Amino acid sequence: MPQLIEANAAYLALKAAQKLYSKATAALQPEEFERVQNLAQHQLDLEARILSTAEARDAIVPPATLEAAMQEIRGRYPSEEEFIEDLARNGLDETSYVSALEREMKVEAILEKVGTRAERVSDMDVELYYQYHPEQFRRPETRLSRHILITINDTIADNTRSEASKRIETIRARLAKEPQRFEEQALKHSECPTALDGGKLGDLPRGKLFPQLDKVLFELKAGEVSGVLESELGFHVLRCDVITEAEVLSYEQAKPYIRKLLEQKRKRVDKQAWVKQLLAGK
Repeated sequence: MPQLIEANAAYLALKAAQKLYSKATAALQPEEFERVQNLAQHQLDLEARILSTAEARDAIVPPATLEAAMQEIRGRYPSEEEFIEDLARNGLDETSYVSALEREMKVEAILEKVGTRAERVSDMDVELYYQYHPEQFRRPETRLSRHILITINDTIADNTRSEASKRIETIRARLAKEPQRFEEQALKHSECPTALDGGKLGDLPRGKLFPQLDKVLFELKAGEVSGVLESELGFHVLRCDVITEAEVLSYEQAKPYIRKLLEQKRKRVDKQAWVKQLLAGK
C-alpha cells in the first residue's frame, strides 16, 4: 500500500509540474518542487476522501475507456521509449502510471455522478437567461479574408522598401486583371505563414488586424481586392471573400447552448458543494 500511495503522489506531482511549469518534476527549482508536492498531497488526500464515499461503491472505469486514454497519452510522445523514459524520470513505470490514471478517472466518474443530482434546467430557466443576457447572443459582422504580404527589410536586396514596393505593385496589377489567382499568388509570393493556405486570415470581426488594414477590409465588397496597403510588417494586398452580417441569435437558435451552459454550471456547483462538505468533515 505505501508503494501505491507513493506512485499516486508521483503521478499527481507529474501532472501538476506539467500544468504549472511545463516541466518534469526532476527539472523543477526547489520552490517549484515544494509547491508541486504540496498540491499533489492535497489532491491525493481529497481523492482518498472521494473514493471512500458511498458514491464510489459502484464507480468503475471501463477497460476500453482506460485503454483509449493511455493511447492518447502515448500519442503525445515521439516514441514508446521516450514515454517510458519520461515516466522513469518522474518516479513512475507503466504499471503504476496506468493504476494512477485509472484512479483519477474513477474520481472523475464519481464527481460526474454527483453532478447528475443537480436540479433540472427548465425551459423557463433557459428563457430567462436569454432575456437577461442579450449581449451574449449578438454576433458581430465578420469578413472571411486573405492577404499577401511582402516584408520590408533593407538588409535584403529583394526586400528593400523600393524593391518590396515594386513586387507588391506587380502582384496587385496581376490580381486586378485576374482576381481569381489570389490564392495562387499568395502561395507563390506571400512572406507570411498564411501563404501555405492561400493567404487565409480567417473569419475576422473588426479590430483583429492592424488599424490601417482593418479599416480597408471592412470597406471591401465580397470578392473585392484592395489596393496596396502598408503596416509595420510590410506591404499587403487584401481580399474579402465572404461577408457575414451582424446578427442576434434567436431564442430557438440559442436555446440548446443556454441549456448546456446552465446544466454544466449547476453540475459544477453541486460538485463543489459536495467536495466542500467532504473537506469540512475532516
